[in-house]
Amino acid sequence: MTESEFHILLQRYLDGCCTPNEQALVDQWYDRLEQAEAKMLPSQNQEAIEDAIWHRMVRTQPVAAPVAKVVQHPASFWQTPLVRWAAVLALVAVGLGVLFGLSGRSWLAGQEVATAKDSWTRRTNTTRQVQAFTLPDGSRITLNPGSSLRYAAGFAGPRREVYLVGEAFFKVSKNPHRPFLVFTKQVVTTVLGTSFRVKAYSGSKEASVAVREGKVAVQARTAANLDATPAKPSANGVLLLPNQQVVYSAASHHLTKALVAKPVVLAPQTFEFEERPVPEVLTALEKAYGIAMVYNKAKLAGCTVSIAFYKEPLFEKLDLLCKSLGAYYTLEGTQVVIHSNGCQTN
Repeated sequence: MTESEFHILLQRYLDGCCTPNEQALVDQWYDRLEQAEAKMLPSQNQEAIEDAIWHRMVRTQPVAAPVAKVVQHPASFWQTPLVRWAAVLALVAVGLGVLFGLSGRSWLAGQEVATAKDSWTRRTNTTRQVQAFTLPDGSRITLNPGSSLRYAAGFAGPRREVYLVGEAFFKVSKNPHRPFLVFTKQVVTTVLGTSFRVKAYSGSKEASVAVREGKVAVQARTAANLDATPAKPSANGVLLLPNQQVVYSAASHHLTKALVAKPVVLAPQTFEFEERPVPEVLTALEKAYGIAMVYNKAKLAGCTVSIAFYKEPLFEKLDLLCKSLGAYYTLEGTQVVIHSNGCQTN
């Protein structure tokens, strides 16, 4: 079989036009390639490959199998041997300049395409500045440079689903009856209406989700429960509150929950203290940032401090406080732990 005949056969397989013998032959090739599949799908081509396969599979879907059902279960869709083999075919085809005849679509960087109701809309930011836009449900997206977001053009169905490569800040319009899901290669983030940031660049070994407001449920994308919500999170996922984040490691397949690097003030407090008890200062910090301050109440009982905070970040405030107390702090998960031997004596 020549190389040309090889590609023609693969195309026929994707089109569903193979004879039983031809299909069996392709299935045998797929079994041999399964172990090497990850090496044959460079991350820089993955978005284009997904678009090509999705468009072709939706176009050839039988009438009895609604497209909406497939859209709602992307994880199971990608686990089928046909689709995974089609991804290899798509990569070969892209390399040869064969774009599967996607009429009405464009992969030109930075170009948005709005097509039919059940097709996809893509936003790609090729500039050096963040770009803001609004989704059909009123949700506001701020897309970072080098990032891409795609979603069903009609944005219909019981779930609002978007697919991100790169980094974006989401301010989601509240709708408890239609959860909002952000899919990346590594994780699935589900909200009902809140603001948060997702970072998952192509080729990166980590993905992170950081929350500004509300509650966010995060799961590893593999075997994710798409019915999980912040109200009913998955047992295998994590629930995030404001100023919390989770980092997913592709190497360990583990979700690690922690505080964000720069916590923001959630509830403004008075930060000027004149000979006030130390627990009062720590309580004000807890209320302002929504972060638990853990300390030995017995050792700090009766300790007072005179201190004023202004616009310093939280961790600088803690540095100043601990310095005045002769103490230090550590971060343990989503808590701040104050280590002190008691009041300083002059």
